[in-house]
Amino acid sequence: MLNKLAASELVLNEDGSVYHLNLLPEDIADKIILVGDPDRVPKVSKYFDKVEIQKNKREFYTHTGTLRGERISVMSTGIGTENIDIVMNELDALVNIDLKLKEFKTEHKALQLFRMGTCGSVNPEVQVDNMLVTQNVVGVDGLMHFYQDYHFENEFSRNFLEKFPYEKIKPMLYFADWAEDIADLYKDAKYHGNTATFPGFYAPQGRQLRLKAVDDKFLETLNDLGVTNFEMETSAIYALSKLLGHKAITVNNVIANRRRGEFSADHHASEKNLIEWVLDRIIR
Repeated sequence: MLNKLAASELVLNEDGSVYHLNLLPEDIADKIILVGDPDRVPKVSKYFDKVEIQKNKREFYTHTGTLRGERISVMSTGIGTENIDIVMNELDALVNIDLKLKEFKTEHKALQLFRMGTCGSVNPEVQVDNMLVTQNVVGVDGLMHFYQDYHFENEFSRNFLEKFPYEKIKPMLYFADWAEDIADLYKDAKYHGNTATFPGFYAPQGRQLRLKAVDDKFLETLNDLGVTNFEMETSAIYALSKLLGHKAITVNNVIANRRRGEFSADHHASEKNLIEWVLDRIIR
């Protein structure tokens, strides 16, 4: 592959910023909190000592400042792994590609990425309004099959593939796990588990309105295969981090238990608790 990137491959805005995120290299810190909802960005950054950068384009909002004296960023990704594909590639470009020359840098920089989100649980034993850290993740969205050279397997993935009964969905699956050296920051979470990342909110998560899901027992089957919870971003964050050489960890607050039909009585308070809990531990 040629070192020089064509203009159509690395699209930039008129000011030289990356196309979707609207950011320049100096706009981000080495530690970045990823949230889905743009409205959550100021809810996080209000805890910063100060905010130096505030930029946005489309659903991608970024605040960068300092927390207890250390530089840190918080960025919204929107919903879904298709948005994570944009976020991860453009964040990597900011630190590992010379945007002016459109050439790869010779020295690689590894970002630390902390997904802070909410999730539902498929395990009837998991209590709502508690923190759950993702160790293993299965992507049910197919994204990583578009990338060469991605392969990951471990005991969780082998067991899951062996017993997964949905043959039409099976070719879409891929797997990844956490960056163990930053997972220690959240070792006191109530739950550490295995996450399924879905490409939709309704049938992929077992919801049925006018359209039927693949199987009424889908979520129960996932739990039988070792899945603890589900959401819509982590598989792409973990897998692309492995390919690109970054470190990623997901902390979710469980706001629903689908097996018990429970939802958080006050998800706003639960969100506030999540933000404070993550920020208390993110800087050693």
